[in-house]
This record gives sequence, C-alpha cells and structure tokens, in this order.
Amino acid sequence: MQNAWAALCLRVQPADGDLTAALHSVFRLPDVLTAIAPLPAVLMLDSPDVLTESLLESMPAARVMFAIQASAMANDAQRNRLLALQASGYRILIDGPLPEGVKQHPEMRAVARDFSNEAPLREVLPLMFGPHLAHGVNSAARRAQCARVGYEWFSGDFPLHPEPSSEPNDGSSRKRLMTLLGLLARDAETRDIETLLKQDPALSYHLLKLANSAAFAHSVPITSFGQAISVLGRRQLQRWLQLLLYARQQPDGLANPLLPVAALRAAQMEALCKLDGGERDDQDLAFMTGVFSLLDLLFAMPMEEIVGTLNLPSLAGDALLTRSGRFGDMLSLTEARSATPAMLEQARIAPQAWWTTQLAAYHWAIQVSRNL
Repeated sequence: MQNAWAALCLRVQPADGDLTAALHSVFRLPDVLTAIAPLPAVLMLDSPDVLTESLLESMPAARVMFAIQASAMANDAQRNRLLALQASGYRILIDGPLPEGVKQHPEMRAVARDFSNEAPLREVLPLMFGPHLAHGVNSAARRAQCARVGYEWFSGDFPLHPEPSSEPNDGSSRKRLMTLLGLLARDAETRDIETLLKQDPALSYHLLKLANSAAFAHSVPITSFGQAISVLGRRQLQRWLQLLLYARQQPDGLANPLLPVAALRAAQMEALCKLDGGERDDQDLAFMTGVFSLLDLLFAMPMEEIVGTLNLPSLAGDALLTRSGRFGDMLSLTEARSATPAMLEQARIAPQAWWTTQLAAYHWAIQVSRNL
C-alpha cells in the first residue's frame, strides 16, 4: 500500500504443457529468489497438484507463497493438500470467489482476486489473515476501491492510469524539472545541475536522503550537493536524478507509483542494450529512455512536447515517440505484460536471455524502492 515493490507474482505457462518441469527450471537455481530478495514470490496456480515434494525443496516457505484458484477448495484432496502446505509454513491465498456451496475454511482466510473486469464487493477483509492481493488493478480508482475493503497488495497497470490531478499546475516547478532533464540529457556541467537543484527543495531533499542511505554506507553525513555529487559519481548522479523526478510525494502522502515502474523499465532497457552489444554510452541512453518513457504521465503533457523540449538523440526520441528503431523494439518489450515467443524472435532475443534481463531489472528496481 506504500507504492513500493512488495512481491513478485509469477504465472508460468509452459508451451509443452509440462508445468512441473517448467517450475523446476524456474526454481532449481536460486536466481529468481536471489534477484527479488528480500521479497517473496507469489506463484499463481490453478491447483496444488503440481507442487511435488521435490519441487517444494526449491521453494522455501519464507520466500514463496501460493495463490491457488478457489475451485481447488471444492476438491477434498486439493483442499487437504492446501491445508497441509499452510500447516508447514506456506502462505496460501485463495484466488477468486469460492464455488457455489463451498464455505470459507476458517484456517484459510487470505484471498487474491482479479479485478480487471469488476469492482470489489463491500464486505471488509480481515487484515489479520492477509496480506490480501488484488490483481488486474488497472486504474487508480480501482486501486482505491480495493484498498478501502482491505486489500494490501496490488498488481496491475494502475500506475499508468492515474486519476486526473486536482492540484494546481505549478508551471515554474515543471519548467525547472524540464530544464534539469535537458541538462541531464546533454551531459551538462555539474555546477549547472547543482545550481538548478538548489531551486527545488523536494528534489534536493531526496538527493541528500539518497546519498545518506544505507546503499552508500558513509560514516560521515552528507550535507551538501557537492558532497552528494562526489559520493554518487557523475554517471550515477545522472541516473538517480532521472529517477528522483518520480520520487515526489503525492497529495495523499504516498510515493509516486510510477517510480517502481520507471526503475524497472530503465534497468531492463540497459540490460537489453548491453545484451545487444551496446557500448557504455548507449547503455546510459537506453536507461534514460526507459526512465523518460513515463514522463508524459508524470507531467500530464504530450510526449511530443517533452521530446521536442529535451532535444534528445534520435535513437531515444524515435523510441519514445513511435516505438521505432532499436530502442523502440526494446521499449515495446519492456512495456509488454508478457513477451510472447514471436515478440522475442522478432527482437532476436533468446528466452533465457530475456529472463536474465528481467531478473536483473527487478533486482535493481527493488533496491531503488528500498533506498528512495
């Protein structure tokens, strides 16, 4: 509920239909759980039958929880299997409404629901049995509805569909931010960036907070922009400032939900560029393209105006405006809910390589959320 990463939902759909083998391939190495540490994975399944003892050995109860379709509760064997899993320490979410005639089990009260096509009912969920997961939450309004009845974890496209802001448009603040973005895009002098930072108290606060965070572990407090720039380094300063634009608090006091999405896109764009043989400068530009892909939502203005103002290189500009060119293909992949085999083949990316870039991106984005 704090607009930060809480878990990674996984739904594995093998092409050959052998789900057990596919899950073994996902979990047999510690990569996925290491990448998202310390967060858990929520494995979404139709039934618990696929969860063999050998498979569970690679799924520690402290790190993996299961969202199981509610239809399993109508089957005595599957219900008993779920109760046994819960008794052994696994958290179980019952996904969807219970079948007709099936009562809620008193020991299994945590729920998951798909709200892509319907709003939540009015009854309030018991928080002590959570966390309850709302998925398919594709608007800020739907997220608010789910939160009111007790859902605590939210999955969906709601960050990309915010409610219209009722706050007055601060033209001067937006102009400063656009100027800062322009400085970052053309690798301006540090002193020019520092001068502009001093005019923006919120951004300055977040930068100093970051420089003093556990991520950099300095024994002496960082109290000036010059120190912060020195601590972060020029390249990292640019990257963090790009993301810090999303770190401002919302009118309701919550962090901007676009921040985790921007961090994820940026990290995966960089990983894909590196995979494609891009040099360091190209990787930096790919990272920037991922961050900037959400500026139209952040500033509530057309992307054409943003790209025109920033005078970005054509590689980034074409990607942001028309999803064309090498970076455009990469950006389309990072935006997709799931990359199909056809999409990966067109982009000339092997499935294993795609998986690796996803894990790298999630790992980095989770750390960002914990440090900003």
